[in-house]
Amino acid sequence: RGNLVGVITNGTAVLGLGDIGPLAGKPVMEGKGCLFKKFAGIDVFDIELAERDPDKLVEIIMALEPTLGGVNLEDIKAPECFYIERELRQKMKIPVFHDDQHGTAVVVLAGLINAAKLTGRNLADCKFVVIGAGAAGTAIIKLLNLYGAKNIVAVDSRGIVGKSRTDLNAEKTALLEYVDASQSGSIEDAITDADVFIGVSRAGLLTPELVQKMAKDPIVFALANPVPEIMPDIAKQSGVAIIGTGRSDFPNQVNNSLAFPGIFRGAL
Repeated sequence: RGNLVGVITNGTAVLGLGDIGPLAGKPVMEGKGCLFKKFAGIDVFDIELAERDPDKLVEIIMALEPTLGGVNLEDIKAPECFYIERELRQKMKIPVFHDDQHGTAVVVLAGLINAAKLTGRNLADCKFVVIGAGAAGTAIIKLLNLYGAKNIVAVDSRGIVGKSRTDLNAEKTALLEYVDASQSGSIEDAITDADVFIGVSRAGLLTPELVQKMAKDPIVFALANPVPEIMPDIAKQSGVAIIGTGRSDFPNQVNNSLAFPGIFRGAL
């Protein structure tokens, strides 16, 4: 049990594929198990649950506690994923980790610390634009805030996440305390003079024209998978100093796979 992690999903937010269901998500969970084994020697049961009700999911996962040494929640859509993770962490005595949130956030911060050194920046003084206010984007913003970043603008599919919006769910409303909530407008308004762009959204959102609005020598982590918000070659041509993507076939991979096996090794 002390070396066994349950990789658990209901298939509602599978990477790059969306709400494809638990059975179709199974190969992705099996792949996650392979990464645990290869990088940290951890055994995995991949557990695909045909259940969408958050409270029922919490009950089912809690009932598995005697079998598992830890729980890695995977590819469960927002905002339900926040509630499920919070409930399980409060009620279970083993580590519970939502990889779409925390794995990605840890690697993003690690990459930004290095990118800031290489471009002569202090992260506390940088302006950040985070595109995508779901599970990953929310966790990235909170971790950046904890590290000392003060100027963060969040953008979702409807524009800047700010106090003037009347359509925010509970999780996005809670996010307002971590971002510059006084702003409003579109991605074009948000990105002006930004030092850092972090994309956890969808392909093609960052255009060369938008890069031109950023500060000199900007840092861009375009993490949409499998097609990033901007392709590395186009980013470099547009004046980006450091470009990272979530893909393993490009340089500068910024992906939760770089962190979660080691984090769980330590937790176990």
